[in-house]
Amino acid sequence: MSISSLFKPWVEKDDARVATETRLRFMPKASEKVRLFVLAVIIGTITGFAAAVLKKMIGFIVSWIGPLAIDGQPIWVLMWLPVVGIVLTGIYQRYILHDRISHGVDKLVNDMAEKRYLLSAKLTYAPMIASSLTLGFGGSAGSEGPIAYTGAAIGSNIGRICGVSPQTLYLLIGCGAGAGIAGIFKAPIGGALFTLEVLGMAFTTVSVIALLAASISAALMAYVCSGFTLDIAWSHNINFEPSILLWTIALGVFCGLYSVYYSVVMKRMRKVYESIKNPWIENIASGLILAALIFVFPSLFSEGYDVIGKIINVDWNAPFAESRIPNLSLGDLQLPLVLGGVLLAKCFACSASNSGGGVAGDFAPTLFAGAVAGLFFALMVNSLFEMQLPPQVFAYIGMAGVMSGVIRAPLMALFLTAEMCNGFNFLLPLVAVTMISYGIVMLVTRRKFYEVHIHMPHIHRHANHQ
Repeated sequence: MSISSLFKPWVEKDDARVATETRLRFMPKASEKVRLFVLAVIIGTITGFAAAVLKKMIGFIVSWIGPLAIDGQPIWVLMWLPVVGIVLTGIYQRYILHDRISHGVDKLVNDMAEKRYLLSAKLTYAPMIASSLTLGFGGSAGSEGPIAYTGAAIGSNIGRICGVSPQTLYLLIGCGAGAGIAGIFKAPIGGALFTLEVLGMAFTTVSVIALLAASISAALMAYVCSGFTLDIAWSHNINFEPSILLWTIALGVFCGLYSVYYSVVMKRMRKVYESIKNPWIENIASGLILAALIFVFPSLFSEGYDVIGKIINVDWNAPFAESRIPNLSLGDLQLPLVLGGVLLAKCFACSASNSGGGVAGDFAPTLFAGAVAGLFFALMVNSLFEMQLPPQVFAYIGMAGVMSGVIRAPLMALFLTAEMCNGFNFLLPLVAVTMISYGIVMLVTRRKFYEVHIHMPHIHRHANHQ
């Protein structure tokens, strides 16, 4: 059976002609499936390297300007850093790139839904530059959206150069996007599930094997470039106690309800920013909102992986570090109240980073919010009911709960969280929290109380189940 008969999406005749009138025929005597798998590995390897480069770019800028935001500098210094980052990103998009590339996952979903498989070559690097400016100067979001768009563009351009068919080109775009997620999170299964759940690629043996080949190659390259280290690692051995499973279920409900709040705020704030017609005002306004939030809660600065790592390694004061909130002398409730403030503020900070002219992703913020939500939940239960729940465990499984509810991709959230922290010994509570959180969100949306998606992954199911 040929690949053409396995997949239904077709491009317009002009696009097909451009894609197949190639300059280079790659492996002309090999079958199309073999070419697909070889190209998937190549695309995954290149995209994994790109993910490592993006992390280095963000880290370089943060290491340069980060101390200004956390070492007690005058307020005007702190207030202007995020504004500068978003304004620079806006200038880059308007006057150098001549294209707006924020919300990369949204754009990729729409490109695939509308069968635009020939992505511009400039997208193989432009999202990385724009994202490093946004996040390096304090943007409170993630780098996964830009790198997924970059990976998709790498797949599209390599496929076009090598003269693959339109159907294989479609697959290579999905492989590149999944490889981007796999490389940035070092989570190959999570990357493959991103393409299947969020982008809605057809689930067949060929597509799954190609996706896994690309995602594993990307994750391996990312590991090589980082010295085979985890971005978020446990510093202690701890196992899940089945006796607290009922509280895990309660955490799933809490994560689901919080996901509804988070998503509604994101959707409404995006409309607010889109209503501002002057891009300069949009950039400055979102930058000032972001700066004010970071001034109050410095843990909102940039992606927040360091804060997550400290939380799951029992440094529960990390979200409170350097906070400008005065000591209210509330005893055991002091930290939970600050955590509650961080939870309420995170979605506003993320929307300011993504929708006001910045270029970043939506996934990492949900992991951060989930870790804070789990910690908040455990501390409140311990304080109110005199329990002994392990806060670090609840913070860890809360990451998957909020990602599942906000992104509406429970399988991706489950495996991505387990892979990036190497926490497969918590698989049972991860399953419980992700599915319950997702179920709560779906229950609310089915009753039409809210529209709780960020990037509408369900709009792209183009005949892949026909």
